[in-house]
Amino acid sequence: MSNLTFNKQLPIAIGGDHAGFEYKEVIIKVLKSAGWLVDDKGAYSLDSVDYPDFAHPVALMVEQGKAAAGILICGSGNGVAMTANKHHGIRAALCWTEELASLARQHNNANILCIPARFVSLDLAEKMVTTFLETLFEGGRHERRVEKI
Repeated sequence: MSNLTFNKQLPIAIGGDHAGFEYKEVIIKVLKSAGWLVDDKGAYSLDSVDYPDFAHPVALMVEQGKAAAGILICGSGNGVAMTANKHHGIRAALCWTEELASLARQHNNANILCIPARFVSLDLAEKMVTTFLETLFEGGRHERRVEKI
């Protein structure tokens, strides 16, 4: 495993349900302004949809190495995290503070950030995304643990 930050040559896959739609739209702009390529897997409106329909495509892109990392957003963050973690090699982390987003990378080498839109402010969500993407995996004793997942 590499302790480098994510490869900017690959897109960030992003998706979520209707509860995450507004956050997703803003986060896409933040990512693009930071120089990231973005692959938006939906949802594309506030209409009620099923979160697995968007979590699976994001997780699949990360699993297949077609995306540097993923960001998933739903009301609680739980549904998208549970769905993404069904995929081989995915370490989707539900985070609600910047510190958790940092630790998810540092200690768990998380490759998908899951955001609970109904429980964090948009400002905090943006900060978590930046922290997640800029934080290095520490490796060392943590690498041994991650390999056991």
